[in-house]
Amino acid sequence: MASLRKTDRHAEDETLGETPDLEEFIGYNLKRAYVIVQADFRRALGEDGFAPRVFSALSLVVQYPNVTQSGLARMLGIERSGLVAIVDELEGRGLLKRTNVPGDRRVQALVPTQKGKTVYAEARATVRVHEEQLLSNLSTDEKATLMALLAKIRANGE
Repeated sequence: MASLRKTDRHAEDETLGETPDLEEFIGYNLKRAYVIVQADFRRALGEDGFAPRVFSALSLVVQYPNVTQSGLARMLGIERSGLVAIVDELEGRGLLKRTNVPGDRRVQALVPTQKGKTVYAEARATVRVHEEQLLSNLSTDEKATLMALLAKIRANGE
């Protein structure tokens, strides 16, 4: 188990003599790892870059053009209502457009613009470098094992 280190943020912080109970929980460690990955992701994409959810949405729209908003929400594992702001942001940046679905005027499909495809390709390359750097202390086999374990967790929960 990893131990906590004393930080110099607060002089009144005390060094912990033993490993906190939280360190034994996978969920806690996943969350702490995610915070690190997310912060580095944002740093890599810059101030005007994408939040992870927005990047994920653009990725799926590029890969699955004409996906409905409901379908995209399902793929992302979020509520449809939570997707509206993400789609609004992507549309406002000129990266996708909403189109009507033939035969059902109530449903809108999402289509990437050429700009959206280009911006996504650039962001994807940046994210790939970010992950390579962030996970450089893992071997190729360890990365594959991590991905397989995460997939098993996701499969059990989806």
